[in-house]
Order: sequence, then structure tokens, then C-alpha cells
Amino acid sequence: MKVLKLSAQGLPQSWISLEQAVTHYAAEEVRWELGREVAVFHGGHNAITGRQSVITVSSIIGTKGVPNINPFDLRPGLTNGKLFARDRNLCAYCGGLFDEVDLTREHIIPFAQHGIDTWMNVVTACKPCNHRKSHRTPEQAHMPLIYTPYVPSLWEDFILRNRRILVDQMAFLMAHVPKSSRLTA
Repeated sequence: MKVLKLSAQGLPQSWISLEQAVTHYAAEEVRWELGREVAVFHGGHNAITGRQSVITVSSIIGTKGVPNINPFDLRPGLTNGKLFARDRNLCAYCGGLFDEVDLTREHIIPFAQHGIDTWMNVVTACKPCNHRKSHRTPEQAHMPLIYTPYVPSLWEDFILRNRRILVDQMAFLMAHVPKSSRLTA
């Protein structure tokens, strides 16, 4: 289980472990919490009062500090898992729905024609379509795309990079996803 760590302004920073979240709580870096309680950690006993320390972790935490980068300038890292999730495991050429093991990262403008490995130049394709298209462009292969590529937003990227998102975390992230996103369909 992961905790969604946000900046104090509410921008996603990272998915962190429960242990990392406890560290933020113990260092008094948690400014606010959202979502449900996901874990309770019991610490040692105070020598003077005899009271045991307890830290309750929420599924979403906002931490102190301001990130020194503009998150809207970040480009999400491109992985096959995130690409297939962005494209919903749908082949961009035949429209078939496939398991991940039967999919490939397909370059619209192939490397052989000086294409590059970026979100805007890749789509999901089944292995037979990828093989059929080969080192040609969709136009050269007479294989039109049934959808266009796009760069996921910061919010979409956080959804694409975690397979086990809790309901309250997903609701928070989806509230910020652009209406044009394939993730809302």
C-alpha cells in the first residue's frame, strides 16, 4: 500500500511507503491529511508520562515546504506499462483489446526514419500490427491510427504509475484529470 504525498499546495509529489509517511508524521512535516486512515503505528512509552506514542497514517498527506520545481513543467517518464495504461490496452491500428504481454510500444515515425521515443510519437500496438507496419509510417503502411497520442498530465501520470490506488486517492486524482483524458472514458 502506498500513501499519496502532496505538496502543501496540493500538488502530487510522490507515492511513498507507510514507513516514509510515518517519518513525515514523526518529523511534524505533515501539514494536512485527506482520505481514510490506512495504518496505525504504536511506538515506545514516554518515561515521564508513561503514554505510548501513536501515529495514525492517512491515505493522502500534504507536507510542509514548497517544491523547488514547477510540476507542470515535468514530462512523465515513458514506460510500456504507463503507455499501455494510457491507451487502455487498445491497439492503435486494429482497435483490439489485448493483455499487456501481447502489446508493444509502437513508434509512429519509426527510428529508421529518425523518429524519437516520446509520448507524442508512440502508441500501443498488438504484435501482429506492429510487425505488419514494420519500419514504415502509418501512411506508408496504409494503417491509419484510430486514436492520437498525447502527453499525460501530472495527475494522470500519478494514476498511471501506481496499480493499487485506494478509492479515496483515485477520487482525489481523478478530480484533477483533464476532461479530455482517456482515463475518464
